[in-house]
Amino acid sequence: MKKKADRSIERYKLTNKLFIICLVISLTFCGCSGEVGGRGEAKIGIPWGKSYSYDNILVIRVVDGDTLVLENGQRLRLIGIDTPEIHESTKLYKDSQRSGKDIRTIKQLGQKSFAFTRQLVEGKRVRLEFDIEKTDRYGRLLAYVFLPDGTFVNAEIIKQGYANLLTYPPNVKYVDLFRQLYKEARESKRGLWAEE
Repeated sequence: MKKKADRSIERYKLTNKLFIICLVISLTFCGCSGEVGGRGEAKIGIPWGKSYSYDNILVIRVVDGDTLVLENGQRLRLIGIDTPEIHESTKLYKDSQRSGKDIRTIKQLGQKSFAFTRQLVEGKRVRLEFDIEKTDRYGRLLAYVFLPDGTFVNAEIIKQGYANLLTYPPNVKYVDLFRQLYKEARESKRGLWAEE
């Protein structure tokens, strides 16, 4: 009876060791960062894994005029702005109906916004500032983005005329600044407004 109990204990120990090994391997490959998410949920991290600071993180790719991909793989949506669509989507068709512009025109304007945002931030390190909500319903980070020289990216895109305003409470920290910059860009016919 003692031998049977000893074998059960050994099997239990082996199963636990295998579970821990599998867990460590899984966490290593999923790229967990050891940070706390926007709704207070903890993300598991590994002490020897790479950590990322939102005070100094690399923008590896610009998806469109208002969406970025960070070096940790997270997508980031710039708060307060909306640029024309460049990809086929339901929003593209809604924007076409709302604005009265054809799909091709909207995509061309979207390409201009994309090019501006790309030259402004792609391949550069940035600092993120969060508002009340840290993520949107799609799991993207929501942030205000700053370059090392202090350039406020969200504001610069509006100021140069490459974005409409898009404000969703409670993320309204800079809404007054954005409104003023938007008004000035339209009146001065900068960026996309030069086309009107």
